[in-house]
This record gives sequence, structure tokens and C-alpha cells, in this order.
Amino acid sequence: MELETIFQLFLATFLGALIGLEREYKRKEAGLRTFSLVTLGASLFSIISFQLGIFNSIIISAVATGIGFLGAGVIFRQPAGVVGLTTAAGLWLSAAIGIAIGARLYFLAFLATFFALLILAGFSILEEKIFKTKE
Repeated sequence: MELETIFQLFLATFLGALIGLEREYKRKEAGLRTFSLVTLGASLFSIISFQLGIFNSIIISAVATGIGFLGAGVIFRQPAGVVGLTTAAGLWLSAAIGIAIGARLYFLAFLATFFALLILAGFSILEEKIFKTKE
């Protein structure tokens, strides 16, 4: 049981770091450390609740609400528009990935991380080419 818990915490930190690295590369408000901590924290809450035998939708709701407050802190209104929405959405997704890892849904966590990176990196390139924008 302890080895799997160590693996879960490591995996959560690692997958969160992958998403955070992309945000760091783009010099966004939240990056490597923030995404790693969010994914690790969500995973830890899930693991604890499973070990206590109380895992249910209330735990997921509590994590999602907490991350909502954190995400709100990175959204800013600027004269040019609203910034930070993508970072906030990424934090929200990172928490969901952490919950998936805590629930031992490893394939789902890897797949969601892959899609997050595809969206953040791949779609950014697509937007630049189609809409001639620079993030």
C-alpha cells in the first residue's frame, strides 16, 4: 500500500509538472510549482479519503471549489481584455488529474494530461497560424 501511495504522489507531481512546464514556457502566472502542487494536493485529498473509506462526490466538490478560488486569483481584467482564463482552466484540470490519480485511474490521468498539453501547446500554434495572434 505504501509503495502505491508513493507512486501516486510522484505521478501527480510529475503530471502536474508537465502541464506547469508549458505554462512556464509561456511565462504565465502559474507554472511548474503551482501546477505540481495543485495536482499533488488533489491526489493527496483523494488518497486520504479513499483510505478513510469516505470517498464520494463531496470530496470532488470540495477540491473543485477550492481550486475555483485559486483559479479566480489568476484571472485579471486588463484594458486589452481578460487574462488568466486558460491558466485557471489548467489549474482546474490539474486538480481533476490529481483526483483521478488518487482514485487509481492512471490511464485517465495520463490521457487527460496528454490532451491538456495538446490543447495548451498545439492549439496555441494553431491559433497563431489561423488568427495571427501571439499568446
